[in-house]
Amino acid sequence: MILIALGANLPSSAGAPAETIAEAIAEISRRGIKTTAKSRFYATPAWPDPADPQFVNAVIRVETSLSPDAIMALLHEIESLYGRTRSAKNAPRTLDVDLIDVDGRIEGGPPALPHPRLSQRAFVLIPLADVAPGWRHPVSGLTVEQLIAALPEPERAAVRPASA
Repeated sequence: MILIALGANLPSSAGAPAETIAEAIAEISRRGIKTTAKSRFYATPAWPDPADPQFVNAVIRVETSLSPDAIMALLHEIESLYGRTRSAKNAPRTLDVDLIDVDGRIEGGPPALPHPRLSQRAFVLIPLADVAPGWRHPVSGLTVEQLIAALPEPERAAVRPASA
């Protein structure tokens, strides 16, 4: 199972963040990676500065024969296509696409697998539960539901379905 997380909090050439994510998912498919499941879109406060525009987040489950580094190269191309520029860490952005897991591999990277901060991110775990209920973290062995339950309640509550 291959899992990819997407997030955006600035408009791009595709439109508002939700439109950018929808277009990025379509672009991933156009480039030969088959999307087999897509989470709902979730709204999440920006971090570390909640005064920044809120994020829209989603997770997709995909199938491909590409290697993890080839997947990441393709995802970086798609980020650039939608105007992603890498400036300050955690800065607002038009699109952020992360490879979360590739068939339970544990690799130091790049890309590091599973994503090193995955278990700390409600905005990834909650949509991940939509597409892969019962998924287990390759290192800890905890299910996605257990990882979500271990997060502080305010972080879980801050991730809510995005309005259409």
